[in-house]
Amino acid sequence: MSFQNQVVWVTGASAGIGEALARAFARAGARLVLSARNEAELQRVAACTPAETLVVPLDLADAASLPAKVQLVLAHFGRLDVLVNNGGVSQRSLALETSLEVDRRLMEVNYFGTVALSKAVLPQLLAQGSGRIVTISSLVGKFGTPYRSAYAASKHALHGFFDSLRAELHGSGVGITILCPGFIRTGVSVNALTGDGRALGTMDEATEQGLAPAEFARRALPLIARGENEAYIGGRETLGVFLKRFAPGLFARFLTRAKVR
Repeated sequence: MSFQNQVVWVTGASAGIGEALARAFARAGARLVLSARNEAELQRVAACTPAETLVVPLDLADAASLPAKVQLVLAHFGRLDVLVNNGGVSQRSLALETSLEVDRRLMEVNYFGTVALSKAVLPQLLAQGSGRIVTISSLVGKFGTPYRSAYAASKHALHGFFDSLRAELHGSGVGITILCPGFIRTGVSVNALTGDGRALGTMDEATEQGLAPAEFARRALPLIARGENEAYIGGRETLGVFLKRFAPGLFARFLTRAKVR
């Protein structure tokens, strides 16, 4: 798959992984749709990308508004080739200290918003007989870690949905890719919700020492182009997926001692 002249829609494009992916797709010749809640930051990213770009602000928590956003994109470009579901919010709090409202907020944004937007674009992709939905999950979509119970739950849910959808779409020309970042040096922990819904406001040590977003994007684009079903991008933390699979008891003991906050 070449991204030359492809229409690529990136959510969560105002910073971090989303911004890095937008820049990488632009360098690969794509035409861009950039979405997030912060329109000013989206315009900043658009001004820095050498590509035809449409800015479409949206809030994933407002699922009812998303079909209209899809129509804006189709009215402008006439098609869509790749949807990158990157928008979302993280969490840093103990499960018992996290209000149910925060649990619901994470599911509403990370899971229901992503599913709603994906369902809204699917009729167009199926009518074209081509396209790809890329969902940025997380390593905690494969295993839960302390202080991230609601975040892990929302990411696990995405795997269940998109694995099922992939099977349903077999032979349609529409593909599904799930990418699982490890520690990436973004503001994810700064903006993560605490138990009462307030932002954490600080960058945790593991995130600060993680991969640069541009490096994540550099690794991600070939995986998307090849149509990979699922891939893990990060440092040594990606080995946790395999440790949990082949030595679950050892992995469980490791998590009780790991510095993951």
